[in-house]
Order: sequence, then structure tokens, then C-alpha cells
Amino acid sequence: MTDTEIRSEIARAFDEARTQNPLAPSITNTVTQDFVANAQLAVGGAAAMMYLPDECEDIAKLAPAFYVNMGTAMPFYAETLPRAAKACHELQKPWVLDPVGIGMSELRTKILLQLKDFKPTIIRGNASEIIALAKLWSLIDTDGGQVRGVESTEKVSAAKVSAVALAKFTGGAVAVSGEEDLITDGEEIVMCTGGSDFFTKITGSGCALGGVMAVYAAVASPLIAALTATTVFNLAGSKAVADAHGPASFKVHFLDNLYNLTATEVSEKFRAVESLFESMFNFGVVAFPHAD
Repeated sequence: MTDTEIRSEIARAFDEARTQNPLAPSITNTVTQDFVANAQLAVGGAAAMMYLPDECEDIAKLAPAFYVNMGTAMPFYAETLPRAAKACHELQKPWVLDPVGIGMSELRTKILLQLKDFKPTIIRGNASEIIALAKLWSLIDTDGGQVRGVESTEKVSAAKVSAVALAKFTGGAVAVSGEEDLITDGEEIVMCTGGSDFFTKITGSGCALGGVMAVYAAVASPLIAALTATTVFNLAGSKAVADAHGPASFKVHFLDNLYNLTATEVSEKFRAVESLFESMFNFGVVAFPHAD
């Protein structure tokens, strides 16, 4: 896709979400449910938080997209997450995986190994999580990807090969979040900048981003959904800084700005990011050549 085509598709996805109000149910971190739901609502989606295995499986069959965040691991997740992911996979419904805390417990490892068979439409995580997941699924051979709690110990650029490998395996998209963001479908790799340092000072910004990606996955291709969500988050974050006095006020202004964005603003924001990397790397939209 050309940069013009990507900008057009981002604008279309932005408008479609606000028109269709797609439901993107979430299994997510207990401390971030409110933020995830409000972010989904702000971009035009609908939210539902759930945990019970049969309930998650049933709604996964009905909803146009689903969000699975490892978050606060519960014993019943061993049944809930695979059943929800399997339902989405069998019905070809898009679903987003956030492998939070990968490697922190035997339960998380067991679940993530099962989820490999159901090939997430979008995988979103920090660099360490993306590297660790690619290694767990035997897609790369590396000693990287160590995690410290839910924080990354790697730079985004270090996860490029892992992100491409995961995207090629799933046939979807992978988004690596950090000081800059890397999004790939296994062929094209797009770098995005923006946002705010305040994202690291509030709980749930990554979880909320994954939830918003699920909203856009209901109306767009995996790559465009990940790009649209990342772009709106970076733009709303950048705008919120102007009125924020600290983390709490930033969160409020961020949600307001997320709600008040326009398709034109978002598509133009992507163009500005693309132009920045074109001048720096002379690769245009494809900021790096894809890995073999």
C-alpha cells in the first residue's frame, strides 16, 4: 500500500468505528477495565468486560471483534482465554492478544502456548513481550525478551525481527509499543511517533490501546486497525499534554481528546509521521526492509 492509500484507509476505519459502534468485548486486567472501556467508547466502539468461560465463548461468537489481555491472571483463565480465542478463530472473527506478563508464571505460559493455535489477528505488546512471545512460539532463536513485571527491558527496534516473524505466522499484524511504535503485517513495517511520557505514569495505557485496536479490527484490516489505534492514541496523547498538570489530569484530557478527534486530524497525523521517517531513512512508509 502507498502512504496515500494507508492514510485513506485510516480515515475510513476511524469513521466506520464511529458509525457502526462495534462491540469489542474484553478479558483484561482488573485494574484497567474502566480505562479500556472508556477508551473504546471514546473512539466509537462499545465495551463489555467479562471472565466466565461460557459467557466469553458465547459473546465471542456474537461480537464482531474480541480483546484478550493476559492482565491479572486468574485460575479460570486456563479455560476462559482458549475458549474465547478458539471461538473467534473458528468463526474467523478478529481478536487482539496482549501477552502481558509473559514468562511470569506457569499459567501464563501454558495459556499462551494454547493461543498459538488460534492465531491472533493483532498482537500488541512492548518490545520484551513481543520478543518473548516469538521465542515461546518457536518463531525466533534469541536470548532477548526478558520482562520486569509488565515493563519492557528492550527497545522497540530490538523487537523488529520478532514482530515480523509473529505477523508472518499469524497472517495478521503486530504492534510494538514504546517511545516510538512499530507496526507490521510481516511485509510492511511502519514506525510511528507521538504520544506522551505521561502514558508511562498511568495504569492501563497499553491495555486501552489493545482494546481500541479490537474496535478498529471490527471494521478494518489488521494492519490498518493497528495503525489507526496507534495514531489516534499518539495524537490524543500529544494534545492532552498541553492542558495536563500531572498524570491524573492527563488521563482526563486524553479521553476528551480521543473523543474529539476527527478523521482528517488522524489521517494528517499519520502523514506527518510518515514524512518524518521518510526524511530520516529514505524508506517512505516502509521504514525498514522486512526480514526474510
